[in-house]
Amino acid sequence: MDIGLRIFVVSVLLVTVTAEVYIVTMEGDPIISYKGGENGFEATAVESDEKIDTSSELVTSYARHLERKHDMILGMLFEEGSYKKLYSYKHLINGFAAHVSPEQAETLRRAPGVRSVDKDWKVRRLTTHTPEFLGLPTDVWPTGGGFDRAGEDIVIGFVDSGIYPHHPSFASHHRLPYGPLPHYKGKCEEDPHTKKSFCNRKIVGAQHFAEAAKAAGAFNPDIDYASPMDGDGHGSHTAAIAAGNNGIQLRMHGYEFGKASGMAPRARIAVYKALYRLFGGFVADVVAAIDQAVHDGVDILSLSVGPNSPPTTTKTTFLNPFDATLLGAVKAGVFVAQAAGNGGPFPKTLVSYSPWITTVAAAIDDRRYKNHLTLGNGKMLAGMGLSPPTRPHRLYTLVSANDVLLDSSVSKYNPSDCQRPEVFNKKLVEGNILLCGYSFNFVVGTASIKKVVATTKHLGAAGFVLVVENVSPGTKFDPVPSAIPGILITDVSKSMDLIDYYNASTSRDWTGRVKSFKAEGSIGDGLAPVLHKSAPQVALFSARGPNTKDFSFQDADLLKPDILAPGYLIWAAWCPNGTDEPNYVGEGFALISGTSMAAPHIAGIAALLKQKHPQWSPAAIKSALMTTSTVIDRAGRLLQAQQYSDTEAVTLVKATPFDYGSGHVNPSAALDPGLIFDAGYEDYLGFLCTTPGISAHEIRNYTNTPCNYNMKHPSNFNAPSIAVSHLVGTQTVTRRVTNVAEVEETYTITARMQPSIAIEVNPPAMTLRPGASRTFSVTMTVRSVSGVYSFGEVKLKGSRGHKVRIPVVALGHRR
Repeated sequence: MDIGLRIFVVSVLLVTVTAEVYIVTMEGDPIISYKGGENGFEATAVESDEKIDTSSELVTSYARHLERKHDMILGMLFEEGSYKKLYSYKHLINGFAAHVSPEQAETLRRAPGVRSVDKDWKVRRLTTHTPEFLGLPTDVWPTGGGFDRAGEDIVIGFVDSGIYPHHPSFASHHRLPYGPLPHYKGKCEEDPHTKKSFCNRKIVGAQHFAEAAKAAGAFNPDIDYASPMDGDGHGSHTAAIAAGNNGIQLRMHGYEFGKASGMAPRARIAVYKALYRLFGGFVADVVAAIDQAVHDGVDILSLSVGPNSPPTTTKTTFLNPFDATLLGAVKAGVFVAQAAGNGGPFPKTLVSYSPWITTVAAAIDDRRYKNHLTLGNGKMLAGMGLSPPTRPHRLYTLVSANDVLLDSSVSKYNPSDCQRPEVFNKKLVEGNILLCGYSFNFVVGTASIKKVVATTKHLGAAGFVLVVENVSPGTKFDPVPSAIPGILITDVSKSMDLIDYYNASTSRDWTGRVKSFKAEGSIGDGLAPVLHKSAPQVALFSARGPNTKDFSFQDADLLKPDILAPGYLIWAAWCPNGTDEPNYVGEGFALISGTSMAAPHIAGIAALLKQKHPQWSPAAIKSALMTTSTVIDRAGRLLQAQQYSDTEAVTLVKATPFDYGSGHVNPSAALDPGLIFDAGYEDYLGFLCTTPGISAHEIRNYTNTPCNYNMKHPSNFNAPSIAVSHLVGTQTVTRRVTNVAEVEETYTITARMQPSIAIEVNPPAMTLRPGASRTFSVTMTVRSVSGVYSFGEVKLKGSRGHKVRIPVVALGHRR
């Protein structure tokens, strides 16, 4: 399937106009920002980044007050039974989701006290070795007391497809006892069949949200499960990447593939299921899940989810119920990691836009699974396949699927896919290597390597070869574990070599029927990974910048993605009933790719930072991750990105910040960044208010806050990166840094930029005491207009060894 990022859209022709789900925001502050003023209700707001005591009488009474207002407006405007309220949103935004007709939605839009009415829209999923690749066991976990304390008392919330609670990655027995979690107050649903709780001491919250899906007629309780049970696999996989137990034996088909571990193996898991097997999910359900997660007290949110398409009523990428809810989450002190999307390698394909979110791109790490097929003529053909070898020092006869059919009438089944053993002559296949064709059916998921393995086994073949004869751009080939020898030949020229050899060695009669099979071959050992120094690289599918500020795709003055993390061929937990990847149906682990896999890496590492620095804001954690990241690969070269060549073959090119943001995450350096670029709620509002094209009215609709223009330009937002999308003449931007080290340090500041833009920094050096903040400026001047972005960086080098780096991107224009 396409990298964990997929959705099946089923179109239904409706004869009459029916009700639809709408998200309505109301005047008046939600709990997170209510400062008092309503009769009889005291303030519930706290300072930016602080937690709210959601169990206090102040909060619960104001929450009831908001819900009554939501019910009142619906009851006053419409007849009972003509609408259905699905959710009241009270914590992060003030509003509700309702199932109403388009006419009723228009009535709501005109009603006093209503700020905005958005038609609900769909979202989709953005689909072991990596702890070692990232240096966690040697450099990071020991600083927090070892793996058995890494992430202690931090709660990571997952808005995803649920969890398979019986997996050893989520077990709490045979572990050090967990202590109480007074700051987390989430609920645990019961399995409707067994009546057992979905929680243990590792999984501390488990809820599901499907009211919008039900109202839309998309929810099927038989396959979607009206519980937190994962019916897909995706949610279990992402939870295990971030917070799965350490040292879980990864065994499949009788072979060991090492041990799996989450980034923060002692962190607790809170499950908020809002994504489902066939249709993905709906924003109204996702917003309810996020609102509940923050209310419950999660510390980190991991979101491997993004919109199918922009909401129809919103002009800007930064302001809609989804991003506004996440702004509230960050205001409440929750760090949010979101997958960048899988639309790469094409520009402007991001599905995560806002400055308060940490947007994660996907990297290929240093592990590759390679294999080879040796032909009888001595040629060795490279391929991939996580499988054992055929017997040593022996060649096996090669038989093509089309040549070993029981009769030609079965061709309606596309027999070369090798999906149905009953169409083949077992006598001709037994003991030989079966050659199959990798057709488009494998790309769309109607054929699977798992079924090829089953066919090969059933027929008693010695192994199988899957041959790719033509390839379209975007086709992704991943090695799939197999209990029997097997290989996938992905290079079309190598496939042609195999086909030519087979045809030359196979004699036929005048009808084309084979008289004798003389082609021979053997399959190598594909079980052991090959470690490459040319890692990390930006994965082909990873979504690329520039970031966009509106749905006319105008460039934003904000760099995205933010950071790069492993997202290619990631081993992690799977649920036996998971169908997101057909090759892993019934398995306990899966090896899959996507920015879906990259985001939980960052969520888990953020948990380690939060454990060490509990007072840090979400922006401080994001800054520490970004400014300490690396743009150099293991071989000491600048990072490269997978891209298409002119012939549509995959090649490597020099990567830019639009591919990787600030660079590839370096967890050990992030624990001690020296300086941070901090930001809070007022800064995010300043960014919105100074972004051209966003009206103050629209901002007030979603934030209930008047605009403040002190920032003057969105490029002055205190991000750990600089982006200027329309540089004319000279422009100066400012940044403010805070010393989070325990000692005074002097930093020298330098900058460099590609030649078409001149760059200067001021002051050239500054000294900061512990906890002190200082401002510096960066001035850029257009030297020549090239029509393409220029890239550069600002470096702050500390006298005590800290190194802080932020990327700079700018597009020069004529006056």
